[in-house]
Amino acid sequence: MTPQLTPQGIVLTVLLFFVLVTIHEWGHYYFAKRAGILVREFAIGFGPKVFAFRRGETKYTLRLLPFGGYVRMAGEDPETVQIQQGQTIAVETTPDDVVTKIYLDRIDERMNAVRGEVRSIDLERKLSLTLDVDGEDESYRIHPEAMTVSRGQETQIAPWDRQFAGKPVGKRAMAIFAGPMMNVILAAGLFIAFAFINGIAVNVSVNKVNAGEPADAAGIQAGDVIQSINGVTIGPDTSKIRELVTASAGEPMEWVVLRDGRPVTVQMTPIEAIDEAGNAQIRVGVEMMPLTRPASFQEGITNGVTTMWAATVTIFEGFKMLVLGQFTLDDLGGPIRMAEMTLQLANAGILYYTWWAAMLSLYLAIFNLLPVPALDGSRLIFLGLEAIRGRPVDPNRESLVHFIGFAMLMLVMVAVTYNDILRLFRG
Repeated sequence: MTPQLTPQGIVLTVLLFFVLVTIHEWGHYYFAKRAGILVREFAIGFGPKVFAFRRGETKYTLRLLPFGGYVRMAGEDPETVQIQQGQTIAVETTPDDVVTKIYLDRIDERMNAVRGEVRSIDLERKLSLTLDVDGEDESYRIHPEAMTVSRGQETQIAPWDRQFAGKPVGKRAMAIFAGPMMNVILAAGLFIAFAFINGIAVNVSVNKVNAGEPADAAGIQAGDVIQSINGVTIGPDTSKIRELVTASAGEPMEWVVLRDGRPVTVQMTPIEAIDEAGNAQIRVGVEMMPLTRPASFQEGITNGVTTMWAATVTIFEGFKMLVLGQFTLDDLGGPIRMAEMTLQLANAGILYYTWWAAMLSLYLAIFNLLPVPALDGSRLIFLGLEAIRGRPVDPNRESLVHFIGFAMLMLVMVAVTYNDILRLFRG
């Protein structure tokens, strides 16, 4: 079923994706900043920039493709500005000969700048520069926050102690792990909120009776509270009802329901019917809903944690099916299907929207911790290898692994998105 495009649903769908990605990237950003790493860019989305602004050392960007985001830390990728010995540059300095700006082009147009040929330069460790100025060598110290200027673009230099690789393994690992960790924290909060909104189920009542089916013929009415089936007390467990109905296919069942405060006993025999998806189903023709009471503080916390654990098990079972190949392409969904589900559940109400937001946040955390190249889990594995070996893996090899992984993920994303589009056209 295609969800209805309501303004509220659209806003809530966009908001959810924005919050999930932002809080994930904020985890990386916050712990990187705490470690003293220079964060060059905080981006939501990929591809062309839609909106950007700079605050302090970091540029904040919103990009066109809403498939995720990233935090670009100094030293994680090759710097765009390289200064070679023999290159002619111009520099701005303070009165005590500390370089604050290094100009790499339009040298003759730079006013109040010293021009010369580079004899030696170290932008990472010594922060020193020697220039040949009119045949004489002049030495300068470089400010740790100096800017290089090329083609009108200013880039802050990154001394070794401000680079990602210049920090201890533990701090780097925390900066990587913090993204999924923030999604887990958000999911826990949302599952607990769901528990308080939903309340504590105490019984199951009949919400609707389908005309012409066994429950209708037996006299079951909407509002009846199901007490027992075949002598088995039901309580709040709807799954128990389904199990008992399925096990009694073609055989009479005895239901005891509470109606207007009085117990009523009815007999009915489940039938086999075909649902909308074409699957055989044993049923009696009732739609059920839980009867709830407000949760206490302890019950809300406990139920939220229990629900989150059950969701975690479900997600891992899904990954297990993927690994074993127990799926078809139609079982997979990309951003379009997730947006479709989010829109549908946003329209259904705050209870379903909260549960779905918690599920997506938890899924994003677990997915990112998988040992797949380009994901956070893979980067943590490389850091673990570094801690064991006492030296880092060759950065070029690691970058190649992540690049290949990212390319494969993009191919999968394109495939499932194409499948989602075909599914929408097929209805």
